[in-house]
Amino acid sequence: MDTPKRYTITAALPYTNGPVHIGHLAGVYVPADIYARYLRNTGNDVLYICGSDEHGVPITLKAKKEGVTPQDIVDKYHAIIKNSFEEFGISFDNYSRTSAQVHHETASAFFKKLYDEGKFIEETTEQLYDEEAKQFLADRFVVGTCPKCGNEESYGDQCESCGTSHNATDLIKPKSAITGNIPSKKETKHWYLPLDKYEGWLREWIVEGHKNDWKTNVLGQVKSWLDDGLKPRAVTRDLDWGIPVPVEGAEGKVLYVWFDAPIGYISSTKEWAQKTGKNWEPYWKDKNTKLIHFIGKDNIVFHCIIFPAMLKAEGSFILPENVPANEFLNLEGNKISTSKNWAVWLHEYLEDFPNKQDVLRYALTANAPETKDNDFTWKDFQARNNNELVAIFGNFINRVVVLTNKYYNGIVPTPNEFTSIDNETLEKLQKFPSIIGSSIERYRFREASQELINLARLGNKYLADAEPWKLVKTDTERVKTIMYVALQIAAGLAVLAEPFLPFTATKLKEILRLPSTKEALSWSSVAQNNTLIKENHQIGKAELLFAKIEDQEIQKQLDKLAATKLKNEVENKTVVPQKETIEFTDFTKLDIRVGTILEAVKIPKAKKLLQLKVDVGIDTRTIVSGIAETFKPEEIIGRKVIVLVNLAPRKLRGVESQGMILMTETPEGKLVFIAPENDSVSNGEQVS
Repeated sequence: MDTPKRYTITAALPYTNGPVHIGHLAGVYVPADIYARYLRNTGNDVLYICGSDEHGVPITLKAKKEGVTPQDIVDKYHAIIKNSFEEFGISFDNYSRTSAQVHHETASAFFKKLYDEGKFIEETTEQLYDEEAKQFLADRFVVGTCPKCGNEESYGDQCESCGTSHNATDLIKPKSAITGNIPSKKETKHWYLPLDKYEGWLREWIVEGHKNDWKTNVLGQVKSWLDDGLKPRAVTRDLDWGIPVPVEGAEGKVLYVWFDAPIGYISSTKEWAQKTGKNWEPYWKDKNTKLIHFIGKDNIVFHCIIFPAMLKAEGSFILPENVPANEFLNLEGNKISTSKNWAVWLHEYLEDFPNKQDVLRYALTANAPETKDNDFTWKDFQARNNNELVAIFGNFINRVVVLTNKYYNGIVPTPNEFTSIDNETLEKLQKFPSIIGSSIERYRFREASQELINLARLGNKYLADAEPWKLVKTDTERVKTIMYVALQIAAGLAVLAEPFLPFTATKLKEILRLPSTKEALSWSSVAQNNTLIKENHQIGKAELLFAKIEDQEIQKQLDKLAATKLKNEVENKTVVPQKETIEFTDFTKLDIRVGTILEAVKIPKAKKLLQLKVDVGIDTRTIVSGIAETFKPEEIIGRKVIVLVNLAPRKLRGVESQGMILMTETPEGKLVFIAPENDSVSNGEQVS
């Protein structure tokens, strides 16, 4: 679609069982916001919508754990998420929630239409059931071994290790997430969307129709699903939290969260229309509307197969023109985990770094996981701020504003004759809207952000080459032209930075006193106008756009993560239960003595084993110990150890082991010797 009349942009509904973290921002909300802001700046009719996803099993599990109601959970996190987005400058036209009445009505009507038209399959099947909890185990109420990759902690709907979606009954060795019991199977009735009927159409529409304009990671995942063969997928669940299934005989059942959640885009649009007095239908039903879904890669199947099949079955809605899904963002080398608190939460960032929303927006954009998983580090965040935003963008603006105030009391000078360098610089400035815009339109936001910095580099180089601070002593008329050109670049930056750095752009416009009304500069103004800021225009005083971030601020964040890791290790440490009780006479059979390691060598072709010579007082003996992955042979020679000396000999890799060295381990699995506190204890002394 070359010239759409309007754009409908959706960002994946954040799940309200926790706050929003940087992984969500980098994968979905920042790129979607850049895209929406750019389209508005280029004069398009744009609707950017989102809302909280408030149904599903994880919320009920969290409510049970905290002893509150599911509504309490969603109310808490909806408020946190909505407020964080607003403070961070995510420019949604409407942010709704799936617990809203308009959503319940919209999702129910959508289901009812498909039901009435016979688009569903009604089946009674055996589902997993927890006898103790007296309920069916849907989705994340059950965990087990993934049938595809063998991950032993796969959920009932999707494996987070390999990304495969499946049914709870497909799991190997399933167990209840509520009681830990092995579930039984019990008959229940549900309605299914026959995805297999849409397989040919989906292949033609996406794999063939969008092979040249959709991202390869999206096409690859869709093709993999289609090649495996689609199966009917349940759209209802046995739960008491969600949207009740609106048909007779469906008591105790709700719409499956992945049926109801994407309909949240439509209901959020309806809510926006009610607030603004506009018609919602053109944004979802007019073929001249371009629909774009911004999501993470874990949502590809739902937005590229299930939701399109739902829309196709309904019949009156348009389909997405693109689904530019991103990969995952890791944190300091480890996968971001909500349950383990291994994340940078947006609301905490806003507290720790006040007025630095744009720094995080820029760092996440410059390092966005567009084609592969990327890693966020606090050191890179600091470097992006200090070396790019401060040293390049901020430095250029500061020099221009300071010199304009110093030489002309803040009044834009009247230029004289332009040199070829001046003209070339202004021509380059006029090309940047197209360069940056092209990258944004192709969903290359990293590339676009670097082009913005390149414009600031252009300004810095122009000033550095012209050296107006030197020339002002000999050629004041030439300096007027130089500063005039530099001010045009500054004004261009104020416009082109807005999608990426909205708070900075606003501040810069205030410094330059650029109009913010109908006379405001647009994206096309930078490309077409020779003059962006006119001669004799009064600008304001210099203010720093960015501040350097010091090492201690970064260390504070690293310390916070280190504390989280330590807490996780303590909380997740599994202590082996006490063994069965023994009599004192059983204990007296153990002969445990102090010894000293005299020699240590690796056993060939044995990754874990070391062959030791140990003086245990009564003799020197050979002991084979599985400690080679923790200790090097040379590290342990001369070390005092505790040895069980009357253990029956046993051959390991052809070497007879005559005892056992006593060890324990740290939470990380690192082995630690059990040894006497005082090294003066003699070999052969008994432990009792």
